[in-house]
Amino acid sequence: MRSLTSMLFVFLLIHALVPSASGWEEFPVHSSTDDQQRPDISGTIVAWDQFVAEYGDYDICITDVNEAAEPFYFLIGDANDQMNPAVFDNIVVWQDYIVLGGSSDWDILAADFTDRGEPEIFAVTAWADNNEKNPSIHGNIVVWEDGLDTDLNIYGADITDSTAPLEFPIAAFELNQRRPAVYRTMVVWQDAFFDDWDIFGSDIWQKNKPTEFAIAFVEKDQQNPAVWGDIVVWEDNFFGDSDIFAANIYNPENPVEMTIAATEASQTNPDIDGNIIVWQDNRHGNWDIFGYNLTTRREFQITDNRNDQTSPAISGNIVVWEDNREGHSQIYAVVLDGPAIAYCTTDIPGDINGDCTVDFADFTLMASS
Repeated sequence: MRSLTSMLFVFLLIHALVPSASGWEEFPVHSSTDDQQRPDISGTIVAWDQFVAEYGDYDICITDVNEAAEPFYFLIGDANDQMNPAVFDNIVVWQDYIVLGGSSDWDILAADFTDRGEPEIFAVTAWADNNEKNPSIHGNIVVWEDGLDTDLNIYGADITDSTAPLEFPIAAFELNQRRPAVYRTMVVWQDAFFDDWDIFGSDIWQKNKPTEFAIAFVEKDQQNPAVWGDIVVWEDNFFGDSDIFAANIYNPENPVEMTIAATEASQTNPDIDGNIIVWQDNRHGNWDIFGYNLTTRREFQITDNRNDQTSPAISGNIVVWEDNREGHSQIYAVVLDGPAIAYCTTDIPGDINGDCTVDFADFTLMASS
């Protein structure tokens, strides 16, 4: 079976290649004169919202960065806004502004692209006169923030049966609960219950009795969580500016915190997949994308363009982000490889480039010397 990197090689050749800080080749996901923002990725499927000037509103765009010969591209939109997409496997969810009769509100909709010729679009939740926003998805579970702006709660739905999603409350407490993220049965969010933003979590294995617990509730604000496996990451202004922290929640009653990036500059908008954490970082005077390897405990820089790169998302070894190097916001991507994303801490005989595998790249290095 061909590797993801080799399958993407042809795709990269037909785009404008730009060497990154570590020699990786950055490329636009789908070039447009319209502004693109808020990307998400699962596997090789990327989704974002785009202000389509022709229609004068935001629509959802989906593409597969692994299809070079006949690139898959799909746009979802109507006369109103569709924003904040999230992706898992072949399903994309987003918040959709619904106008019906004399009322309007945000609802959560989804599209199943298992059949790309005829994707199935369905409503995840559509309560009239109630806003549902900022969805996240993993497996057959979708979570979102729900309610009035003065009292937002976290709700979820099992979409195994797309014709009748099964909704359930996850965190319906006083004040606001926002920005949920989900991995399998673990849901995390930022919570204002103690008058500042803290990170809480809940195991929804038993949907009628979710088990809530605190992850980070020190003074100052902890916001924008993401979760993968037993690791939760977030941005934290405990030291007076935004830094990236993480916690191992294998034992939810005793989360083990760790500092990921805490410089005098700001680090925000983290995401995580596997052993790699990514975020946006302005330590060099503009926003760049950085990464951290939880296995090797090493930080690395992904982009160093003098313009701003923000809002990263990661799946496997592909990172996507918003990039304004073209004078307006576009979605860019890079395929990571090599020692930066290694998943071993000891040397492997024959592994010359330090990526924890012995492959053709190592034989090439051998031959060259």
